[in-house]
Amino acid sequence: MTSLLIRGRVLSFLREPVAADDLDACRYEEDGAVFVRRGKIVAVGDFATVSAIAGDVPLADHRPHLILPGFIDAHAHFPQMQVIASYGAELLDWLNNYTFPEETRFSDAQHGRRIARLFFDELVRHGTTTVAAYCSVHKASAEAFFAESHARNMLNIAGKVMMDRNAPDGLTDTPQSGYDDSKALIGEWHGKGRQLYAITPRFAITSTPDQMEMAQALAAEHPDCHIQTHLSENHAEIRWTEELYPQAKDYTDVYAQYGLLGRKSLLGHCIHLSDREADAMSESGAVAVFCPTSNLFLGSGLFDYQRYRRRPNPLTVAAATDVGGGTNYSMLRTMDEGYKVIALQGEKLNPLASFWQITRGNAEALSIADRAGTLDEGTDADIIVLDARATPGMRLRMETVSALSEELFLLQTLGDDRAVREVYIAGAAAKSTLSAA
Repeated sequence: MTSLLIRGRVLSFLREPVAADDLDACRYEEDGAVFVRRGKIVAVGDFATVSAIAGDVPLADHRPHLILPGFIDAHAHFPQMQVIASYGAELLDWLNNYTFPEETRFSDAQHGRRIARLFFDELVRHGTTTVAAYCSVHKASAEAFFAESHARNMLNIAGKVMMDRNAPDGLTDTPQSGYDDSKALIGEWHGKGRQLYAITPRFAITSTPDQMEMAQALAAEHPDCHIQTHLSENHAEIRWTEELYPQAKDYTDVYAQYGLLGRKSLLGHCIHLSDREADAMSESGAVAVFCPTSNLFLGSGLFDYQRYRRRPNPLTVAAATDVGGGTNYSMLRTMDEGYKVIALQGEKLNPLASFWQITRGNAEALSIADRAGTLDEGTDADIIVLDARATPGMRLRMETVSALSEELFLLQTLGDDRAVREVYIAGAAAKSTLSAA
């Protein structure tokens, strides 16, 4: 099917909403439609107008459900599917006791292909159409990720982890092999179909200065690639990093010294930044990635979402699941926990802003808003359909809902994969295909 008319209550965002009633920030059609042709959005608006443009094409009528851009997850670890919900450790112990042993299994290419398939099934089931993902240190794990993503025609960002110290045997590379494998993967996958590559030193603790120099060389040679790593998640992590890099002003300065801070740099967590570090990130355009379920689960701390974004030099912020330290694949569940993290600090995040964040907001942070996250004409047709009456409890609550913002907050607070009725990847139905498989 090369053309499709998708009908329902169409919602997308023009800018960040500043309040729950800031509908000027939205593009909303009570009886709307999105016309898709050859994987792109051709027209969007009220049904009568768009259907006249579309002519005689197949119709997917999703009334009375909401039609939105697909969710975007800015930070996840695809090799960690089988350590999600592992009990009782903080960050460094959690890595050593659970994550690293699990990731050694990805030397087996067949295992990597199986987990990649299941990972994308879960993303689609939960309405996520784009993810920025970490693979394992093994080149084969990234090949498995990209092959599966390409086969599904998804827009995704990923990279092979680079780490040459402070990890078990079988889970380290060398500065040269990390460079060589990453460069080969960039050549094979970056820009192939809808695939994008992220240069991925795991974090400063697991990379020597020599490897950081290799990551710097890759970033200089491939400036159109993303960079992803971790920053200031845990106090013990920060202390160890400062011991390993005594010449740096602080943790953030480690990455700055190696040229790894820029507008395509995605830094996971950023909970415990000093003012100097936040300024350095703002000035470089680097992105702080908010991972609420992971931060709560590992006891790492509370990301100060509102303060970071209200600073004189505001931070660019994205939101993410951080599976498997994060406890759910759903961006709805992620923003539910994010709301609570923000509330614990005496602030609130309005429902319109939550949905802006996980669609257009994340797309802008990841520098892909020209392709995803908006429903704008000419962008890729990654679209989801949300049902605010998906469960008995949700149906009961919807009896008293009278405003769009209330419906969105209900979806965020009570919704999960059951609220995602359909997912379209480049205009092709994807979730219903999973259900039938």
